[in-house]
This record gives sequence, structure tokens and C-alpha cells, in this order.
Amino acid sequence: MTHDYKKLGFMCGLEIHQRLATKEKLFCNCDASISDDRKVLSITRRQRAVAGELGEVDASTAFESKKGRFFIYNLFKRSSCLVDSDEEPPHSLNPEALEAALVISASLNAGVPDEIEVMRKSVVDGSDPGAFQRTMLVGFSGFIVADGKKIPVPSVFLEEESGGIVSSTQESVEYNLDRFAVPLIEIDTDPVIENPEQAKGVALQIGLMLRLTGMAQRGIGSIRQDVNVSIKGGARVEIKGFQELDVMDKIIESEVTRQLSLIKIRDELRARKAKVGKPTDVTSIFNGTKAKILSQQVAANGVVLGIRLHGFKGLVGREIATDMRLGTEISNYARMAGVKGIIHSDEDLDSYGIAGHELAQLSKALELGSNDAFILVAEERAKTERAAHLAAQRAEMAIEGVPTETRGVDSKRLGTRFLRPMPGGSRMYPETDVLPVSAKHLIKKVQSEKVDIYSSRRQLHEQIGNKQLAEQMLWSKELQLYRVVISKTKASPAVVASILLDKFRELSRNGVRTELISNETMIHVFSLYSKGRITKAGIGEILSGAPKGIEAVDMLIKEKGLGRISGAELKKLVQGFEGKDKASLMREIMLKHKYNVDGEELNMLIK
Repeated sequence: MTHDYKKLGFMCGLEIHQRLATKEKLFCNCDASISDDRKVLSITRRQRAVAGELGEVDASTAFESKKGRFFIYNLFKRSSCLVDSDEEPPHSLNPEALEAALVISASLNAGVPDEIEVMRKSVVDGSDPGAFQRTMLVGFSGFIVADGKKIPVPSVFLEEESGGIVSSTQESVEYNLDRFAVPLIEIDTDPVIENPEQAKGVALQIGLMLRLTGMAQRGIGSIRQDVNVSIKGGARVEIKGFQELDVMDKIIESEVTRQLSLIKIRDELRARKAKVGKPTDVTSIFNGTKAKILSQQVAANGVVLGIRLHGFKGLVGREIATDMRLGTEISNYARMAGVKGIIHSDEDLDSYGIAGHELAQLSKALELGSNDAFILVAEERAKTERAAHLAAQRAEMAIEGVPTETRGVDSKRLGTRFLRPMPGGSRMYPETDVLPVSAKHLIKKVQSEKVDIYSSRRQLHEQIGNKQLAEQMLWSKELQLYRVVISKTKASPAVVASILLDKFRELSRNGVRTELISNETMIHVFSLYSKGRITKAGIGEILSGAPKGIEAVDMLIKEKGLGRISGAELKKLVQGFEGKDKASLMREIMLKHKYNVDGEELNMLIK
């Protein structure tokens, strides 16, 4: 479905998060490459929300704190330390990261503060061991041009990356701290994007600029896009976690559809004078019930709470987006308390095994009218009470319309899912352990190093000599690697581009972790190629062992006999096929030695 976005009052802005390719982390000397697999220690903590300097508790941090989960943090030999685990004060700000951030700011035509002030931002979802993230403004009042439209970039931040999630349950979350505090750049745009397709275009343009600086990490997860969306009569919703841009427009479109549906439900609920009742204990009704989902909880000394939804009949089960109903939204809130979900009256209650006499008793206990619906929640008492409160809260929000939320990307159904309430400004406060840093001495330098997309495109076209291949390389996530290889070897730019574009894709499909191949290993492989030691066809085979490093590459060449046959050795090989016609000779030699013989050299020799 498409919409008239201008008529809907569509507003959209982006937050782009990109890890920087620095040697060390932001506030310590730990390795920032995220390739350390030597776990040395695990620690366990709980986190809770506290009031900020103005005496207010942020809504999102309070919500996360109520889940009561504990967090497990894994520390590693080279890539984590006491600073990461918040057991030691931060070291001084990484100058390499600061310079990279300022170059990116300059490339976005942004102003740079004379002095960099480090702040703390409260985070209690466990992804930061100290329950806060260090962040600093490094650019302001910038812009980027995408498809001829000037998109304002009001702020650019340098901050710490969060911990990498390993597993999550209702009781606990486990994080690895190898990626925690890796320098991260955040780029925010104004909400002037006019439609979902343009949002994707702006994200692509910013991503391209980041790659052109040569200061961005490459690989899965190194860049993430968050999208802020709202429509007239709806609410601002932050959609987090776009890893790939291919479906960004579809997911934004789905979110608009969801908000339109919730607005219609709001109007119907108000017309019906809808209201939400208080949770009522109805456990006794289900003693001996054949509804397995309820009987299991009753047998385990759990409770069943029911909530009357006055005027909600037929609306709880209404679809608001693909495979998403109002009941799903209410259930997702309840799940935050640790229950598996809810039962509501717009579902097929026969499928649960709830009997007619039980429904009659429930109707009497909740005082249900002909236009009413109900919700049931069952678990141990504390969880159930918390879940019922959250479910009732979300039902009340439906009467107000679209709640302001942080939602996650649901790639499977091309939609969004509830994560937590939208954070506010009450979670920012000064970092007292890090001195302000002057940026005056870097301003001239970063202005000279900033990138321009148009001149970079022209240079790449001239370098590769093939417009189509050059344009593919320009937009590839391997652009940074291409530029490193070209600067360090004499390999043909066209050959390097074709290998990174085509062979890397093939290797990834076959399970090779191409994102783990280091720049040094790729430089080594293409140096061997440019010196005539291996063929272009052989590179693909050799790269299958490249994630393990240079020594593994050399061993693979030796074990599989992937060295190039050339010169006198090739001439001798050709003489061994005496009497064959040219076509047969080419075919037989290339069939037998396809990884060892360069086809062009063989053709010239036969001629």
C-alpha cells in the first residue's frame, strides 16, 4: 500500500550510527577491532533508574528498570578492561577517534565546537555496564544533499558503542564487551524527509560519505540506521535497528499504516466512550479448566487476572498492519513483565479450551456488556500483576491514539515491534571524569581532509575505467577496503573491484566470514597477484582461507598448488600438448590448470 505522504503530514528524520575504524577504543587502550575471542572473565549486575540532576526519572529508563532483569558481561583479553566494566575511570579521549569524527563533521558541512564537552546519557537496558553512555557533540548545523534536496544535519555526536548482545531471556541478558566503547559516530537529520523512498536515499548518501572518508569500519553490524516517523494525528515513533537499507522504505510504510489504523481505532473507541477497568482476580473460575495455558499456571499456584475493556469489542482483534493487531500491541506490553502473552476476547477462545460456563462466570465477574472485550493474564502473582498493569496501560493508550514509543525493526513481516517508551531529555548529564578537549588546532586539518561525493565518484570512474563497475564499487560496503588495496599494491583497480564485488559475495554465500579478512591479508593477496605469483582465478580459492590471516593464505597456496604457471614454465606446459588445435589447446589447459594459468597470457603464447 502507498500513501499520500504530504496529505498525511508525514515527518521523518534519520539517526545514522557508524563505528569508526580506530586502533583503540574511545576512552582506553583496548583493541577496537572486535576480533578477540579469548574470554577471561564474566561479571553479573543489576541496574536501576535514578533521578537526574533536575529530580526527574526518564520514562524509558524507568520502564527498563521495572523489568528487574540482571545482566551478564563477558570481558576479553585484548578488547576489554576495567574501564569497560566501569571499575576504573576513563582514560583521555582517543585523539584518532576525535579527528575522524571532525573530518566526518566537516564532510557534512557542519560547524565544529571550539571545545568538546563529554556528557553521560543514562542507559539501563544493560547494554552499557555503567548504566550510561559517554557522548559528545562534534558537529552542528550541517547538511547533506540527496537527490537534489538539501537535508539539514543539526548535530553530529562521537560516542561509545554499546555492548554486543549474546542472549536474552525474561530474567537476564548476556553481553560481550569486546565491541563496547568502540568509537561510534551518530549523525542526526532534521525531520524534513518527505517519503519512505527518500529516507532510504538519504541513508544511502550518508553511508556513502562515511565510506569515502576511509574512517568507517566495514562488515555486518558496523552501521545502523534509526528512523523517526510521525504523521498528523499520530505520534513520533523511533524505529531502531535497520541493518540493511533494502527494506527501509517498506518498514516505514508499514509504520505509517499502523499509525493510521490506530487513529481510526481511537476515533471508534472515543465514539463508544471506551474505558479500561481494573485488574480483577478470576483464578477461581478456572480451577479445573481444560484451557491448558491457564490450568498450568493455576496448578503452579499462579493467578489469573481479568481486565474489562469497555467498548473495545471487535477492536482488540482488528489488524493494524501485516500480522499485527491491537491485541498484539497490548500483549507486547504485557510481555515486558515476563509473561508469555495475553488472551483476549476477540480471539477464538474455543482453541484455548475455555468452556462456555467459564466465559459466563467471567462475564459476570468483570461485569461485561454487549460491546465490551476482556483480557486475561496468567502467571505467578507478582509477574501477573505487573503484566496486567502494563496491558491495561497500553489499552488506555489506544483511547488516546498512537503512543510515543521506541520500536524495533521486524524484518520477517516488514513492520515494527514495541521495545520501550520513547526516552526524553532527562537522561543527559555532564561527565565529570573527562576534561573538556580543545578542537581549535584540528579545524584547518579536518577541512583539508573532508570528502566530496561528486569528486570521489569522478576519480573512481577514471581509476577503474568501467563506469558500471566503478558505480557498483562506489556504493559497495567494500569501498574502503578497495581504496586500501589500491594504495598499497600495484594490482589493477578493475581486478580489485571485480574481486571485492563478485567474489566476496560468492564467498559469503558459501559461509566464508569475509568481514573477518584483515586489510593486511588482502594487501598480501593482491601483492602476490600484482607480482605474478597467483592468477585472478586463483584469488577466489585463496580468499577462502583469508579470514585466518596471511600465514593461512600462504599455506593454502602451497597445499593446493595455487601458484601461477607463467613464462618458461607455461611454454613448456603448452609444448606438452603438441598437435592440438588452438581452441582445444586453450580448453584443455584451462580446464586442468584454471587456477594456475592466466588466460590472456596463454592466448598470447599460443598465438
